[in-house]
Amino acid sequence: MTHKARLLSGVVLASMLVFGGASALENSTMLPLLNDSVTGSYLAGKQALSDLRTEDAARYFRLAAENDWENPVLVERSFIAYAADGQIAESARVAKHLLDLSAPNDLASLVIGTQAVKERRYGAAARELETVGGDTFAGITGGILRAWALVGDGKSNEASKVLDEIAEGGLEDFLVFHRAVMADVEGRSEEALKLIAKAYETDPMVARIVEAYARMLGNAGRFDEAEKVIAGFEDQGLSHPLIDAVKEKIDRKQRPGVFAADVQAGAAEMFHSVGVALAREGSPDTSAVFLQLGMYLDPKSDIIDLVYGQLLDGADQHQAANAVYDRIPMDSPMKPMAVVRVAENLNSMGDRDEALRRLGNIVHQNPDDLEALSVLGDMQRAAEKYAEAADTYTRALAVAGGNHPGDWRFYYVRGISYERNKEWAKAEPDFKRALELNPDQPQVLNYLGYSWVDQGLNLMPALDMIQKAVAAAPNDGYIIDSLGWAYYRLGRFEEAVQQLELAVQLRSTDPEINDHLGDAYWRAGRKLEARFQWNIASSVDKEGNVKERVAKKLADGLDAIEAAPKPAPVADGQAVPAQ
Repeated sequence: MTHKARLLSGVVLASMLVFGGASALENSTMLPLLNDSVTGSYLAGKQALSDLRTEDAARYFRLAAENDWENPVLVERSFIAYAADGQIAESARVAKHLLDLSAPNDLASLVIGTQAVKERRYGAAARELETVGGDTFAGITGGILRAWALVGDGKSNEASKVLDEIAEGGLEDFLVFHRAVMADVEGRSEEALKLIAKAYETDPMVARIVEAYARMLGNAGRFDEAEKVIAGFEDQGLSHPLIDAVKEKIDRKQRPGVFAADVQAGAAEMFHSVGVALAREGSPDTSAVFLQLGMYLDPKSDIIDLVYGQLLDGADQHQAANAVYDRIPMDSPMKPMAVVRVAENLNSMGDRDEALRRLGNIVHQNPDDLEALSVLGDMQRAAEKYAEAADTYTRALAVAGGNHPGDWRFYYVRGISYERNKEWAKAEPDFKRALELNPDQPQVLNYLGYSWVDQGLNLMPALDMIQKAVAAAPNDGYIIDSLGWAYYRLGRFEEAVQQLELAVQLRSTDPEINDHLGDAYWRAGRKLEARFQWNIASSVDKEGNVKERVAKKLADGLDAIEAAPKPAPVADGQAVPAQ
């Protein structure tokens, strides 16, 4: 895949953003001094858009723009906020005014062109988008949308030429998927299959490409080939509800139906893919605009709804996200995933009992729903229902198979549940199995290594594991704490102090880490500093366990609580527990 195609797949340079912080207009000399009312509305709108409170943003920017309708900065922000809120018709109206006021604006033209495509005014859309271009997301997306408009206008050859021009920038690997969907929409099935096969060869693990390829093969009656494509995806431990829905029909030798029913649905998929790329880049406000344009073109695209809901979740707009999830139809393959997201949001908003109840209902109705099982187990573990969590993860492993590389996580979290439930004999094999599937996973290396250290077991192998984890995650305060504690258990107190001081810098309010540093200071002969650190540990402890522990140390010192660890001798390559 070319460099630019990879950018559009998710690793995106900041220079390619349409907007994010200050726009080009804001950075110019075109922003005159504003009165207090306009300034207040403008600043409130900027903050609201940054928070993805899109309804508020649209209202604030509307107020600002109405008070200075000839100011292109305010008008630009207004049409963007309307688009992010899904008010596409209003956004297009304001975008037209912006183009009357100032130089060409690709994003404004894109919104106007999208409205024309929605209304099947394909010729008007193609003309509006004719000047859009360049290495911005709006430019590239506008070019592809123009090609879709030409397809809708029956001008396939012209559409192909437009894509050829975009491809000259190194984007052919990205465009081949969209060429395939265009061919399929036009009924050129054989050409569509050749193109989608090429896209699949480049990205065989991308769910939407796998789904499209399997659908096209199934619609051509090539069910065995479709089964192999899906099996290749699943053999990697991957799953997706839309692929599962296609698989059900393929298994029954039924044609699964088209990937995109019309020009609008095909163009919506383009907005979906670019919106996902922008979200991964960390540009949620920009992503919101593109995803809303996709939902506007294809209101039945539940996958775009789900992605938009997840975008809102990332901005802590959980109620707004739940409203998006709730509107997904009950018969949609995406509905179970949406219900899981609703439960997660209820938990985030403080209603864990209701979240657990809903998740319990989901896994009762759909016992093979791996995501629901995973989230339920995580939530049970967070609620300290460790035995229940371990049982849920066991069910998840039965569904997943337990032998795929990605299954390491289920062994890891089940091991944590067993360990917290004081069932070390069950926990240890799970951690070891997780490492068999993912040998370099730093969290597993750390957890098993720390557990051994804390029990005085296998100290040298544990030290090796934790050092490997630190090398993989050098800024993780918890893992560095484990390394310091391993040195402590080995009686290497100066090294322990060095690592634990670094851990405290990274995690200054963690009571366990502060307590560990206090112990290391004491053994290193720095008793005044030890008491100071124990006092910090006590003051930041919210649960009370560390506070109770350090109270005895503050009263009588560490010597009265435990004997100093001694360096562990090595016999036959294995560490002997310190006495």
